[in-house]
Amino acid sequence: MTPGADTPIVSPVSTWLHVAGDGAVTVRSGKAELGQGILTAFAAIAAGELGVDPASVRVVAPHTDDGPDEGITAGSMSVATAGATLRRAAATARALFVAEAAHRLGVHPADVVVERSVLSAPGATTTTTYAELAGHVDLDTPVDASPTMRGPGPETTVARLDLPDKVTGRPRYLADLVLPGQLWGRVVRPPSAAATLVRADVEGAQALPGVVAVVRDGSFLGVVADDEQRAEGAAEHLRTRSAWDEPDTLPDEDDLPAYLQGGPSTTFTVDETGDPSTVTAARSHEATYSKPFLAHASIAPSVGAARWDGESLHVWSHTQGVFALRNAIAQALDLDVPAVVVEHVESAGCYGHNGADDAAFDAVLLARAVPGRPVQVRWSRRDELSWSPFGSAQLVRIVAGLDNDGRIASWDCDIWSQGHTSRPGYAGTPGLLAAAHVEGGHPLPAPVDPRPERGAGSARGAVPAYDMPVRRIRGHRLDRVALRSSSLRSLGAFANTFAIESFVDELAELAGADPLDYRLHHLSDPRGRAVLEAAVERAGWAGRPRGGGDVGWGVAVAQYKKAGWCAVVAEVEAVSDIRLRRLTLAVDVGRVVQEDGVRNQIEGGAVQSASWTLKERVRFDRCRVTSVDWETYPILRFSEVPPIDVVVLDRPDLPSVGAGEVAQGPTAAAIANALAAAVGLRVRDLPLTPDAVVAAMERG
Repeated sequence: MTPGADTPIVSPVSTWLHVAGDGAVTVRSGKAELGQGILTAFAAIAAGELGVDPASVRVVAPHTDDGPDEGITAGSMSVATAGATLRRAAATARALFVAEAAHRLGVHPADVVVERSVLSAPGATTTTTYAELAGHVDLDTPVDASPTMRGPGPETTVARLDLPDKVTGRPRYLADLVLPGQLWGRVVRPPSAAATLVRADVEGAQALPGVVAVVRDGSFLGVVADDEQRAEGAAEHLRTRSAWDEPDTLPDEDDLPAYLQGGPSTTFTVDETGDPSTVTAARSHEATYSKPFLAHASIAPSVGAARWDGESLHVWSHTQGVFALRNAIAQALDLDVPAVVVEHVESAGCYGHNGADDAAFDAVLLARAVPGRPVQVRWSRRDELSWSPFGSAQLVRIVAGLDNDGRIASWDCDIWSQGHTSRPGYAGTPGLLAAAHVEGGHPLPAPVDPRPERGAGSARGAVPAYDMPVRRIRGHRLDRVALRSSSLRSLGAFANTFAIESFVDELAELAGADPLDYRLHHLSDPRGRAVLEAAVERAGWAGRPRGGGDVGWGVAVAQYKKAGWCAVVAEVEAVSDIRLRRLTLAVDVGRVVQEDGVRNQIEGGAVQSASWTLKERVRFDRCRVTSVDWETYPILRFSEVPPIDVVVLDRPDLPSVGAGEVAQGPTAAAIANALAAAVGLRVRDLPLTPDAVVAAMERG
């Protein structure tokens, strides 16, 4: 686990930092660059604390043989946890260099000034540098528990380190990687989740030009060839000449509430506050909200590469956790853990537990058939949309009691969902797709939820930020599931915040109150009030159109994992279609390390949330997933992205917290509230499509 701000760090400074003889600083981290910009944030943190030019800092990717084990890159916690650890390590390193410089300059350490890698002191006749001192400072020294920290320094001026390659199309991603002697592999997936392989034309595929190996192991079927096109052709040969047994195991996609409530389930208490017997409500209101299964829908499908060398195995993956993947592979194949090396290589569009780990294990199984030769495996679009773990469907029912003044007197909420994590190593199993398909493998048990202290899953974001005397919240997690689900950006908080903030709008209407005033009347947290007021001021809420006219405005606010705050104002036009005209967001994520990075995360989160809210839904029949391309699984297009304005409230006196997931829930709710204002009725089931509006009208 990554040490927090108050957790002692056992490893020495050298685990995180190395200063070379030329002054170059290498930063090691267990957190992966997933497109969120943390390489830049870590470079900025190290440069700021050391007092060096950011251009001299290089951040290397996670590697099980050369870097700290900092768990999974998830939950928008990289800057908050790993960043805090790196800051302490860098501050300790600076103190060690300052002490050595003071000795050489003949001054007290408190008099040493560090700027742009130069260490000097008033009155000293000379200066020194990190480069000159590097061979004389021992960084195999424990990290100081409470080092003296510097100010931001150059932190706010560091440009994104990863974008030049991505914008210019230079090789950077795992799919670009070509290792010496590399071969290419393809896996022929079963047509549905419960299908088992009956027969396949292995001999015919093996005889095709360029085919090096065909692997059949239980229901795992794949090929290795000397180039990518031949691998694809051989896989298609197998696909069209294989027979599968396919039972009907999926639920009714048009009645997900019945599936989610059908059990068996584990029921747990999320929150119990106050005594219900003390409340006498003047009136009550009840509503139920739903969210479908969602796909990661990354533009680039998953990729993995692996090489067997005798008794050792080397894996290249865009996994979120190199150590967790290493351990899962070792367990699945009964290998000694040290025999497996996993290093991170970037790929595109990771929003949680996607197919990266599974593609890596595919490569491992194929590479085992060709020892000494690396094999790269790339998934197809169909694979990605039908086999990556989904974000779970969710159902939220809320009942509230209002007092005579229309204030919330009681809040009663139930949440039904599948679990939100099935990462490698979960529930004591490898948790890898192909490990469940091989003969005598490891079946995939039902997904679980992270522990509450790690942010929870189904119940994430389920506790409203508002003041209310009585509150009861329960979760119901399915113990047996038909569709594989795992972590997708914000986990249960997206659906829970959508439900809470939609419901609060409904309560405001019942109370005859402005939805902004109603929120402020119940919200005492000063940070929550600040983001809400900043968002509505920037958006021009006071001058918004009211009373129909096909254009509506909506507002929502939420705190994510008791850390970052985000408020959103949405403007929606609803005539023959639903068009998102504008989004205004205000965010408080504590101390801002990289303001541009925060804006990028908030904008990206808002766009993805808008896509989930207006477009996305996994489709399936009783046998297989049917949303397998961009026609059957539409996402928001560039032409549909609205202007987005972000207000960042910097809190330099507070710890930095993650920005990657704070916008998802309040963006969905603000859009839903704006749609309700535009059309005059409430749509409670996502996605908010024209068909959903018509269905809501028909229900009355």
